[in-house]
Amino acid sequence: MKRETHLNQIRNAQKPFDFCIIGGGATGLGAAVDAASRGHSVVLLEQADFAKGTSSRSTKLVHGGVRYLQQGNVSLVLEALRERGRLTKNAPHLVHDLSFVIPNYSWWEGPFYGIGMKVYDQLAGKLGLGPSKWLSKEETVSRIPTVETENLIGGVVYHDGQFDDSRLAVNLAQTAAGLGAKILNYAKCTGLLKTDGLVSGVTVEDRESGENFEIHALCVINATGIYVDDLRAKDDGNSKPMVTVSQGIHIVLPKEFLPGDAAIMIPKTADGRVLFAVPWHDCVVVGTTDTPLHEKSMEPRALASEVAFVMEHAAKYLTKDPKPEDVLSIFAGLRPLVKSGDDTNTAAISRDHTILVSNSGLITVTGGKWTTYRKMAEDVIDQAEMVSGVDQKRCETETLQIRGWSRTVIPEPNLKPYGADAAAIRALAEPEKIHPQLGLTVAEVRWHVREEMARTLEDVLARRSRCLLLNARASIEAAPRVAKIMAEELGRDHSWIITQLATYEKLARGYVFGDPSSVGD
Repeated sequence: MKRETHLNQIRNAQKPFDFCIIGGGATGLGAAVDAASRGHSVVLLEQADFAKGTSSRSTKLVHGGVRYLQQGNVSLVLEALRERGRLTKNAPHLVHDLSFVIPNYSWWEGPFYGIGMKVYDQLAGKLGLGPSKWLSKEETVSRIPTVETENLIGGVVYHDGQFDDSRLAVNLAQTAAGLGAKILNYAKCTGLLKTDGLVSGVTVEDRESGENFEIHALCVINATGIYVDDLRAKDDGNSKPMVTVSQGIHIVLPKEFLPGDAAIMIPKTADGRVLFAVPWHDCVVVGTTDTPLHEKSMEPRALASEVAFVMEHAAKYLTKDPKPEDVLSIFAGLRPLVKSGDDTNTAAISRDHTILVSNSGLITVTGGKWTTYRKMAEDVIDQAEMVSGVDQKRCETETLQIRGWSRTVIPEPNLKPYGADAAAIRALAEPEKIHPQLGLTVAEVRWHVREEMARTLEDVLARRSRCLLLNARASIEAAPRVAKIMAEELGRDHSWIITQLATYEKLARGYVFGDPSSVGD
């Protein structure tokens, strides 16, 4: 997946594309895969890097949504459980079964949550990952040795999926490209082209060169997440905003805080959210919050109140109370939620996705969540076929294998997320680690640039690898060596290295717990 190749093919296109997709997160990438797999001509533009926004900042779960079951939204849970099952089959190198334990501290919690999880099992049907069951106090402690034992009665264990979000996004981009889609990061949609009042393409700025050009398409799909209303305003200045923004934050702790293989799930916290402590890449991710925000940002920062909330709840359910110095990283993400009357309580807003077609033919898709990205893509491409007038074709993605698909056991922990590509990375024969506290190797960095369209230090350290999220301080220390390798691969000079290092350190400081830049206003 070479950026220069895709850029040239886009600029030199001799006829309009069937679909131009704006947005390189889960929704846009999923739509590109779906459309390309049906045989349509597709171009996808992302103003920053793939999964730069919400799609790299999730709780790392592929799940039906226990909270939605509590809300009575059975149809959403059913859909999500079906998609969870499909994703475990289509991307087994990235998605796997994980046991979740709900610790019970009151007599009624065991029967209440136990029955609820049995319903969850039944809804999953043949796509279930494993049966739920009640646990004694001893069994609960055996599964999660560091759980708070004071007043502990027992627990309930159930199964859900876990994944690496930005790695899946990169694999989706590669899958789409392999199917013929033209994919471009650092390409900003600056406006819409119209013919006789109907959207017929977009104007684009190549953010690397500064060049501006046009792309013509039969249909334009707005999949820009929290920014969908900005593009809708370019289409119609009188359009009313349809999205409200909610922030969720996570803290990352060392593995010693949750040494077992199971995660902890707390069904209801003070703000009405489910709280998770999840083992991930030999660390523990704890979150999340649900805080309504009025401002949008590509780099949101955790609020002091959110940090205090997550730290307090982590201490409440773990025998070892985390201290600020224990936190390896802290990250925040913004969720686009479709407005529904009073949006002050975003925890109560449904995560169903919404598709809107404007009078000019601009299609907007938003809402939803990672687990249901494939179904969102199917629905929006069904709509796009009708709007564009192209031949309507059957969706092919229910069983489509995603790039990297493999069930082969990969012994190196750092190479497991690459699946089938692990062999090619291994063949580069540069297995030395970039930093003693990180799993990233020299070979991986070269692969990220050559095959995964990584263009900046942040691309490699935040999304192609997860160094920034797993250990922000170590990622800053690793940055000079990574920058040097990238400069070799990209043909950049020393001034590029200096600029990249300054830019990355400023960004990464925002993930270091206790750094002034890590907490928002």
